[in-house]
Amino acid sequence: MSLLDVSPVVPVVVIEDAAHAVPLARALLRGGIGVVEVTLRTPAALEAIRAIAAEVPETLVGAGTVTAPEHAKAALEAGAGFLVTPGSTDLVLGAAADTGLPVLPGAATVTEAMRLAERGYTELKFFPAEAAGGVPYLRSIAGPLPGLRFCPTGGISAASAPGYLALPNVGCVGGSWLTADPADPAKIEAAAHLAAALRADA
Repeated sequence: MSLLDVSPVVPVVVIEDAAHAVPLARALLRGGIGVVEVTLRTPAALEAIRAIAAEVPETLVGAGTVTAPEHAKAALEAGAGFLVTPGSTDLVLGAAADTGLPVLPGAATVTEAMRLAERGYTELKFFPAEAAGGVPYLRSIAGPLPGLRFCPTGGISAASAPGYLALPNVGCVGGSWLTADPADPAKIEAAAHLAAALRADA
């Protein structure tokens, strides 16, 4: 299955305390979402990925904010099942590809998307989605780039997600609203239930 088809929403999580990782992942799973992207923005991120991979095997855990070659290897060793980059330099793409993991490379312009397509990538992260043009932008490039699908991330909310998911070139969205409070499993589970119910025809 394509990474973009696992869930209509991929929770994008910033974890400051690794102790929150497993309860958070379990809450998402109870809410119907079995995928999570842990961003490599904090010292606790790799430990959080390691914990989720070991203790919540039903959840596909990935590493986001992969911005340096060493991030890719560290994420692989921690047990990440996929990698997400905010942008796409040759060094980062090469290191990510070397891991053998599925990679969702970031693009914000048509040129960047075309370069990634030349390298064989057909599923991309569109980031920062809202700041880079949002729904109108993605709708406008569907014609000239019909072979590409996107996971827009950045500034998307529960209210704006359905508009993105209605686009034919969007497979899922990345959202941080589900886990805005990583220490509140009940709130996360409730948000996950709503997010899991979103569909492309919403």
